[in-house]
Amino acid sequence: MRTTLISLTFVALSSGAAFAADAKAGAAVFDKSCKSCHAADGTGNPAIARMMKVDMTALGSAGVQAKSDADLKKVITDGQGKMKPIASVTGASQDDVVAYIRSFKK
Repeated sequence: MRTTLISLTFVALSSGAAFAADAKAGAAVFDKSCKSCHAADGTGNPAIARMMKVDMTALGSAGVQAKSDADLKKVITDGQGKMKPIASVTGASQDDVVAYIRSFKK
């Protein structure tokens, strides 16, 4: 019985760790797929904002940071406003990008 409980605990802990988002991996995806519009620091690229005639909200702002992880992934998947969906960011990469966006919190 004790061996079974230890085994189940180990499986539960290791599976949680396996699915943990990786902000460092998210930074690499962000650099490739998001940085051109959102800037390296998440504050937004002013030239893109002017060209698209939009106000870009900084990713570290309270409004963005208050969104749930699911809401942020939905923006990546579906787009929002003039932002188009980012088809190249899927699965675990979405979780990683969200973890990286959380690192912008002020």
